[in-house]
Amino acid sequence: MLYEVTHTTRYHYEAPVSQCFNEVRLTPRVFSTQELKVSSLQVEPAPAFVYQRRDYFGNDVSTFGVFETHESLTATAKSHVEVKPSKIDVKQNQIDWQDARRQIAAKADQDCLIASEFIYESPYVPLSPETATYAREDFDEDRPLIDLVRGLSHRIHEEFKYQPLSTSIDLPLVEVLRNRRGVCQDFAHVMIGALRSQRLAARYVSGYVRSGRDVQGAQASHAWVSVYFPGTGWLDFDPTNDVMPSESHVTLAWGRDYGDVTPVKGVTLGGRGQTVEVEVYVKPV
Repeated sequence: MLYEVTHTTRYHYEAPVSQCFNEVRLTPRVFSTQELKVSSLQVEPAPAFVYQRRDYFGNDVSTFGVFETHESLTATAKSHVEVKPSKIDVKQNQIDWQDARRQIAAKADQDCLIASEFIYESPYVPLSPETATYAREDFDEDRPLIDLVRGLSHRIHEEFKYQPLSTSIDLPLVEVLRNRRGVCQDFAHVMIGALRSQRLAARYVSGYVRSGRDVQGAQASHAWVSVYFPGTGWLDFDPTNDVMPSESHVTLAWGRDYGDVTPVKGVTLGGRGQTVEVEVYVKPV
């Protein structure tokens, strides 16, 4: 499936900003089931510079600075990206979850060594008794890892209410667990915390999901979870929509949590307060 993706972020400031520096992760990744055809970034007012680099996790990062006085800032990223169905036969993956944990802990091969980075807590996903208790309902017996992860994703989908504006990124994970409501980034963090409490490798994925019937998180940045299966690789799970992402999801970036893949962030000199508007359009070409 070939998509045209447009992501626009607008900042409106209460007072003039004399200069700003920003960092964006809005270029879709390239891997076996996703091919980037073209990508561009337009900024208004025009930036004094735009630098491109890859971060530690291999995500494409654009850094730019605006040195003229302005009262608003708009960054628009446009991409054409082709998403292909996965060729992995999930039914064939019957590795036991405790065996998977042992292989990752032992760093059995190079892939397990790389995946082992994602078993530890991170700034937005601290390990806690609450996350371990929540996970224990799924991980208390010998079962295939694929069944347990699917069950955990489904349980989050059923037990948590999708409610925009009910949380902020700074709300502690334990509060999300107690309140049982939030948005896609909250559900992804809950699932990652539960998996890491069992010393399983899980990473945060940012991107987009194609709009459709009963689809939550469309027309905005979306988030889901990728879990490492020794011998197979990384498999994606979207607890917000209770699906395993396929051709309907476009991947932007991945890291330990939201802080590693924030789509747009920066600092300003001046401005006082600000309001932010985000528009996302994902349409088949």
